[in-house]
Amino acid sequence: MLRFRPLRSRRLAYLIGAGICTALMSFALYLQYQLGEDPCPLCIFQRVAVIVSGIIFFLAAVHGPDARGAKVYALLIFASSGLGALIAIRHIWIQHLPKDQLPECGPGLSYLFDTFPFTEVLRKVLSGSGECAAVGWTFLSLSIPEWTLICFILLMGWAWLQTHSSKGELS
Repeated sequence: MLRFRPLRSRRLAYLIGAGICTALMSFALYLQYQLGEDPCPLCIFQRVAVIVSGIIFFLAAVHGPDARGAKVYALLIFASSGLGALIAIRHIWIQHLPKDQLPECGPGLSYLFDTFPFTEVLRKVLSGSGECAAVGWTFLSLSIPEWTLICFILLMGWAWLQTHSSKGELS
């Protein structure tokens, strides 16, 4: 049976989770500003989910919760990373649509926020646009949203593992 040997401290584990989110955002900014991979609206929403997950991990590291608190933080991380995963799944689906079924390119996110109420912006962004179908950078034949989905799943798993350590300090 595969056994997980937890870290000695839940605080350290949460700090590692926050560091992973920071690394993900740093890489996203590298792709954008060094390699010219401009993010589409769905990418930006996934970035927000990564940032929120990172903030929750950081707050958990500062707080150093007991077992009950670890479950609360895990639920919060599941909510933020789960939402990010759902957005990534939608993005992946749009990227795999046949050319004749792709949605038209839409206006930029800043224009949408300036023009429409927030609920309408959400509806328009989640429906996707043509720029979301473009596959730019890939690694091991997986696109950015596919890697992001994997990272969200791993973040949720990391948060869940912290609920299975006793008293936060393990011997």
